[in-house]
Amino acid sequence: MRKIILLSFLSLGLNSAFAQNAPYWQQHADYKMEVSMDVKNYQYKGKQELVYTNNSPDTLKKVFYHLFPNAFQPGSEMDGRLHSIKDPDGRMVTKIKGADGKETKQSRIETLKPNEIGFLKITNLKQDGVTAQTRVSGTILEVTLAKPILPNSKTTFTLDFDGQVPVQIRRSGRNNSEGVELSMAQWYPKLAEFDFEGWHADPYIAREFHGVWGNFDVKITIDKDYTIGGSGYLQDKNSIGHGYEDAGVTVVYPKKTKTLTWHFIAPNVHDFTWAADKEYTHDIVKGPNDVDLHFFYKNNPKTTENWKQLEPLMVKVMDYYNQRVGAYPYKQYSFIQGGDGGMEYAMCTLMLGNGTLQGILGTATHELGHSWFQHILASNESKHPWMDEGFTTYIEDSALNELKGDKKEVNPFKGNYAAYYQLVNSGKEQPQGTHGDRYDENRPYSISAYIKGSIFLSQLEYVIGKENVDATLKRYFNDFKFKHPTPNDIKRTAERVSGAELDWYLIDWTETTNTIDYGIKDVADNAGKTTVSLERIGRMPMPIDLTVEYTDGTSENFYIPLRMMNFIKPNPNPNAKRTVLEDWAWGQSNYSFTIDKNKTAIKKITIDPSGLMADVKAANNVYEVK
Repeated sequence: MRKIILLSFLSLGLNSAFAQNAPYWQQHADYKMEVSMDVKNYQYKGKQELVYTNNSPDTLKKVFYHLFPNAFQPGSEMDGRLHSIKDPDGRMVTKIKGADGKETKQSRIETLKPNEIGFLKITNLKQDGVTAQTRVSGTILEVTLAKPILPNSKTTFTLDFDGQVPVQIRRSGRNNSEGVELSMAQWYPKLAEFDFEGWHADPYIAREFHGVWGNFDVKITIDKDYTIGGSGYLQDKNSIGHGYEDAGVTVVYPKKTKTLTWHFIAPNVHDFTWAADKEYTHDIVKGPNDVDLHFFYKNNPKTTENWKQLEPLMVKVMDYYNQRVGAYPYKQYSFIQGGDGGMEYAMCTLMLGNGTLQGILGTATHELGHSWFQHILASNESKHPWMDEGFTTYIEDSALNELKGDKKEVNPFKGNYAAYYQLVNSGKEQPQGTHGDRYDENRPYSISAYIKGSIFLSQLEYVIGKENVDATLKRYFNDFKFKHPTPNDIKRTAERVSGAELDWYLIDWTETTNTIDYGIKDVADNAGKTTVSLERIGRMPMPIDLTVEYTDGTSENFYIPLRMMNFIKPNPNPNAKRTVLEDWAWGQSNYSFTIDKNKTAIKKITIDPSGLMADVKAANNVYEVK
């Protein structure tokens, strides 16, 4: 037994030393693609050249590609998930009423006809001119290499592909509910990510993504009546950019041609997306730092009115994100009506365009936020969806609150806390460390990723102070832009900025379902003074902000540091008196302190008056004399 323990400690030590000393690396992929779209049958043909740089210390004998369109076929893994999950996405199912009057939900994928399905077929795949062995498994193409890719070396893959655009069911597809003809998201053979954890060749079942940083050079040939918006910078827009005349560009069309070729270059991104329609209106508005904000939307009176009002608001939102997180590094961003809700892509979003101004403003604000949290800070949103969805929700709520001007709310995150409490009380919460595809139900996934992920940051304001969180976001952006940050990276950044120890916070909040529950246990006379007794009921520890209001109209703040943090938070209200008490150790579930006033002088005692600590039972946080 003793030998085994010693060996284990030695092994842990070696692994730890290796992890600490291993330099950061990430792979790189440069794409060149030429694709021709047949708008009559919604099929397309393409060629792809991909120069792949192996910056890892590993010798690679295989690589994997994502073939996302294959998900939209009867019997696919995405189709199977719709049959097994308790609350399937309403956009992906059809409600059917049986003879007995009972309503059932049928997968829309299950009913697709051969000319409605999606597919992506790969042929002629070669590595440096030599044919490589391939195997298709659902939405993944496994490639056994003709020769291994050594560390710090490059190889070139070439292939041909044939695709069919599915009827719009989720994100990508044709002829969506708002009449947009082509939403071309996740449409091409996309190399899977390989990082320090290994390959991330996840099957596509409609959740999130992960990609390899690189450059895209894409030529799209399509009927000349279509306008295209998407990732990257359009080359030669004066001669081939149909739809750009709406945006003040003089367009000269080639004579006697039925098609146009659109050439886009997208530098330093990990994705490429586009959409096309014959009825797009296209506006260009100048954003902060001379960024062109493009707006592509269907031309009808109600939609046009809302999108025109949206345009100056998004200039303000981008400026807010620049100030709050860091400067947007590209020179264009496109808001494109397409898709089935809203989804972030490189330098653009596909989003629904009808509905109220407030609805499209909320969607556009959220999706633009993803340009920072996923498309610049490219965390693995399949494994850690709370990092991109949650952080984006946090800055979205902050930006929308800022737009309210004088009507700003003191706590714009209040609704998020209410949704989180509902999840806890439902008994359906799973740890945030759960892979995005492994949640039992969609709603708990959404609350965990979007809401609890947002609270990670708003609650961090409570833990280390808003000024420290603001500084953390800016340093996180500067240190990890164009990289693949992990949960530990945001935690360590907050530690470096604040000086607090936060391992407990990351573990309890994201890797467990431990909850926060503190209470005022007793308020008692003590020889002319007052002893306040508190208790920790939940497993998750917290420092404590506490306010005492007196009958004479005055108030006093107390702060109880958390021992394992080794940190004292700056006074959130410097104009108010605050007493810093002795720290509270997690192992002690009870804590008492004394106030130098008689109990009769106390009107009310409140734990966390800010509402930023996610205490699941707020009722015992208040002692009040009525």
